[in-house]
Amino acid sequence: EVQLLESGGGLVQPGGSLRLSCAASGFSFSTYAVNWVRQAPGKGLEWVSGANSGNGPADYADSVKGRFTISRDNTKNTLYLQMNNLKPEDTAVYYCAKCLGAGWSGGMHYWGEGALVTVSS
Repeated sequence: EVQLLESGGGLVQPGGSLRLSCAASGFSFSTYAVNWVRQAPGKGLEWVSGANSGNGPADYADSVKGRFTISRDNTKNTLYLQMNNLKPEDTAVYYCAKCLGAGWSGGMHYWGEGALVTVSS
């Protein structure tokens, strides 16, 4: 059974940092791309970042480029999202999602339950 479990969310002041983790199980983590997707209150889903299965370059939404860094540790079956210089508009539930294949743009079919990030003073 595929499982994705996010952790590391919380309340942070504007300009602060958080690191989200996503522990994966039930599939060969290293051979699949994984994405971070978020949903702000009252809004739709927004793709944030994607990491391919290999060591290819990651990609980011323009809204987070230069502030967020995605990484993965295939030895620990874990995906990370380092978020720096957080802004109130980054407030959202953050989900990690398993992709259909090795590339992050090829669609997603398993999701975690999400981690809430609140950026507020």
